[in-house]
Amino acid sequence: MHDLIVRGGSVVDGTGAPARRLDVAVADGRIVALGLELGEAARVIDATGLVVAPGFIDIHTHSDYALPANPRAESKIRQGVTTEVVGNCGYSVAPVPADRVGALRDYLAASGPWYDFRETTFARYVEGFPATSVNVALQVGHNTLRLIVAGMEPRPLRRDELTRMARYLEEGLDAGAIGLSSGLFTPPGSFASAEEMQALGDVLRRHGAAYATHVRNEAAGVFDAVDEAIALGERAGVHVQIGHLKVSGMESWGAAPRLVERVEAARARGVRVDCDQYPYTTATNPLRNLLPPWIQEGGMEAMVARLGDRAVRARVADEIAARGCGAFGTLPSWDAVRLALTVAQPEHAGRTIGDIATEWGRDGLDALCDVLVADRGATRVVFESMTEADVQTILRTPWVVIGSDGVAMAPYGPTSTGKPHPRYYGTFARVLGRYVRELKTLSLEAAVWKMTGGSAAALDLVDRGLVREGLAADLTIFDPAIIGERGTYTDPHRYAAGIRTVLVNGAVVIDGGEHTGALPGRVLRRSARGLAA
Repeated sequence: MHDLIVRGGSVVDGTGAPARRLDVAVADGRIVALGLELGEAARVIDATGLVVAPGFIDIHTHSDYALPANPRAESKIRQGVTTEVVGNCGYSVAPVPADRVGALRDYLAASGPWYDFRETTFARYVEGFPATSVNVALQVGHNTLRLIVAGMEPRPLRRDELTRMARYLEEGLDAGAIGLSSGLFTPPGSFASAEEMQALGDVLRRHGAAYATHVRNEAAGVFDAVDEAIALGERAGVHVQIGHLKVSGMESWGAAPRLVERVEAARARGVRVDCDQYPYTTATNPLRNLLPPWIQEGGMEAMVARLGDRAVRARVADEIAARGCGAFGTLPSWDAVRLALTVAQPEHAGRTIGDIATEWGRDGLDALCDVLVADRGATRVVFESMTEADVQTILRTPWVVIGSDGVAMAPYGPTSTGKPHPRYYGTFARVLGRYVRELKTLSLEAAVWKMTGGSAAALDLVDRGLVREGLAADLTIFDPAIIGERGTYTDPHRYAAGIRTVLVNGAVVIDGGEHTGALPGRVLRRSARGLAA
């Protein structure tokens, strides 16, 4: 007798093949049979009228900040996500020696203010990772490594520092990390040269590990930044994952077709490069990253002191007028920048900088700086920086997969604070509701591939991402007629609609739309045959 049979559903298997009417039998955490009349089971789930898909793989997340506080991974599992790849954009919570805990805490406060930072090696971090509702794959963050080796100093690394960084990376890879992530768009990652990154690429090659990157610029410099990422992969012979591919900044709007062609050309000549995307015209980041990078030199306290200087503010205003907001380019106005998290003034979460500036009777940049100073750098914002046409161009690209760039949250407990980007709760449901059912930008089968089989292939994830006999029983069952995002920018803490049942390693985590409390997720580690538990 099987443990469970999903009966009567339309199986979209993650390969891109047309949907088929099949039953799915599960035993001992794996898919053991596909077909009709599969026999008896301890439990039968009726999926009539529903889609049965592989569990969604969120290839680009920052849930390492939140899963210890929210192990049920509510906002993710309730949109069908069963596996998360954490430690992206150069940000990881490990390793960190005792003398750098405070610096890393300050640096990441705008992303995970509830996280309990403490001294740890990467191996201890992996071994101590809590039981969660989702599977988790971990990465070592380059920004974190540079912070613990050289602080926030804008200079090339000394040879001994680069050696230490490489040793930290190797220790993480030996502990099971799937690779290195970078965030070259912001300090201290932006202080790194291409040569520094290439040296780390050589470490990745020796270990058979991968490189994921938030590229150096997403606006006017996006072509050079993407070329830099491709060059690392080509020279080092490692897989490159370009995170949240986009064209940001008003000066660059409309360039998505040329950007896609640039990546396509590299793929055509044999470079192993993949890209992911979140389907929104808005981004989210620490507020300080909208300012010129030199403002962060020396760390958060030095930044706060600078921002109190009128002459510094004038210089910042001139640079923004000339070159836009950091790596994100020219934004429409300060009304396009909305506070997501403000520690000192939580009542302003959800309001725009323009609105606050008007109320305070100040210039927009002055209001921004005052908020940032009050929060000691720990402010996060959501901002409009892209066009829908560019988003859809990238989304229609067959080899671009889906990643939320989000955090596993819940509308209760420590992660319920602020007004985060609605993608944290709705990315996958938005693709299936808005871009499949409503706009028909994608077919259902193409969309599911972007969330499952495509991401599994990019990750070398050997036993997930498909509905296939012998693979792990990670399954998402949803109603295609109602699946969709429910969160908004002013009310983001709302679960997606339409997810009926979710299995992780054969255990039912979402049952009839409700969380069972089960925590069957596993840490997925890199091995010689690929990424597996």
